[in-house]
Amino acid sequence: MDYIKEISPEQAVILWQESRLSLSRCYEKAPEILKVHGSVIGTLGNFSASIGKAKSKKTFNVSAIVAAALKNGTVLRYAAELPEEKRKVLYIDTEQSPYHCLKVMKRILRMAELPDDRDSGYLEFLALRKYTPEQRISIVEQAIYHSPDIGLVIIDGIRDMVYDINSPGESTRIISKLMQWTDDRQIHIHTILHQNKGDENARGHIGTELNNKAETVLLVEKDKGNSDISHVSAMHIRA
Repeated sequence: MDYIKEISPEQAVILWQESRLSLSRCYEKAPEILKVHGSVIGTLGNFSASIGKAKSKKTFNVSAIVAAALKNGTVLRYAAELPEEKRKVLYIDTEQSPYHCLKVMKRILRMAELPDDRDSGYLEFLALRKYTPEQRISIVEQAIYHSPDIGLVIIDGIRDMVYDINSPGESTRIISKLMQWTDDRQIHIHTILHQNKGDENARGHIGTELNNKAETVLLVEKDKGNSDISHVSAMHIRA
């Protein structure tokens, strides 16, 4: 698929001027919103990822991150500190049915020590399983740009934002979208992607792009002696 969208020379000149850096200006350091034992894993204006084999409890790991954000405190060693004007979390699931999404939503609220029998004003959960990749991208984009007070976005199943995970064009397009959304809205996006079965690399060309561009990549692995336990480690951190 061809996703090249040309701009006019006039538009290019405007963007060129806007993109110039100057030593006479001050550029603020990105606010740090997610940490583990003092190590920064997430800042506003950037995106990160959790990768792991199937059934390695990637969604449970992300549930802890979201719970920490809702609590604006610590949950399972994840410490969140979101600015008051960016306390809202948007969770997008592309794989599961509404029934299973609701189970995840309830678990997050319980982990955050919030009631699980009523909606939280700080959490919006979207179940996008039935839509096409183009529709999912459009829905997510509208939600990101029109949700006030948003600070953290979870995309559980970024693989479903493309038709072909090995397409360089599609992969570049969706990663460019992540960079655009995070920069424009000054939010943090955390994505989930499977690993290859034969090695530790994130799956497909989209996985390569994630590794190259993500601020942090977390690896979720099952314990070899106890399948009820998973270990989380950082493959790389750029924050």
